[in-house]
Amino acid sequence: MQINSNSVLNQNVYLNANQTLNRIATGVELNQSSDNASSLAIANNLLSQSNGYSQAVENTNSAIAATQIASGATNEQSKILDNIREKLLQASTDTTSKEGRDAILKDIKSQLEQFDKIASGTNYNGQTLLQKSETDSSASEAQQYQSGLKGENLIETSAIQSNTTGLGLSDLVSQNASTFTSADARGFLEKIDNATNGLNDIRSEIGAVQNQLESSGRSLTSQKTNTLNAASMFDTNYAKESSNFSKQNILAQIGAFGQAQANNMNQQIVSRLLG
Repeated sequence: MQINSNSVLNQNVYLNANQTLNRIATGVELNQSSDNASSLAIANNLLSQSNGYSQAVENTNSAIAATQIASGATNEQSKILDNIREKLLQASTDTTSKEGRDAILKDIKSQLEQFDKIASGTNYNGQTLLQKSETDSSASEAQQYQSGLKGENLIETSAIQSNTTGLGLSDLVSQNASTFTSADARGFLEKIDNATNGLNDIRSEIGAVQNQLESSGRSLTSQKTNTLNAASMFDTNYAKESSNFSKQNILAQIGAFGQAQANNMNQQIVSRLLG
């Protein structure tokens, strides 16, 4: 005699209902290998790639921010050099008095000091960008920006030394006011022009790197979007699963009622057999 014959069927109904509810709760069609092993592997791989792209985009945006800071700082340095050149032109004529020339040199030195402060103080997240460190004015390390999923996906700048030492202005920094002549001022004009050219090269490199990073960022964002779209094929179809859950719920109620009826009949049969 078969007693409680509907229990296995009811267990399957409850199991299906739980699986459906799990898909609705997680928003993912595949939650375990038994759902579909190969599809689950593909979905997990796509999600892993998407996470990688997210980090790569974050790295790239940070690098862009760093280049923007460096670009803004060197722009200020360029203005200082332009101003110093005007001062040197003023000091290069003999119609400027000795006292006037001394005042000009004092102003120039003050601006050069500010120039070096910009170099030492320009940093992103503690990493100096225009010289080696805040206290070391030698050439900086080459900046390497990770912009991709692989270790070799680097965009980098050469070592930068955007200060008076690196741009050949040490002689002007150390110039003694007592011996500063109009001829000296004319001689320093060439040094300022060379420094300006050197600074322009640095600014061009920073700009080129920034353009590369922005292009890479757009590409990475597009790849991330495409990967997420591909992964979304494995997302839960809420309309389908909600309908399925309602169906399983009704079946469970019917099964429970049937089970109760079957149990009652079995008990009656047993009672009669034993009576």
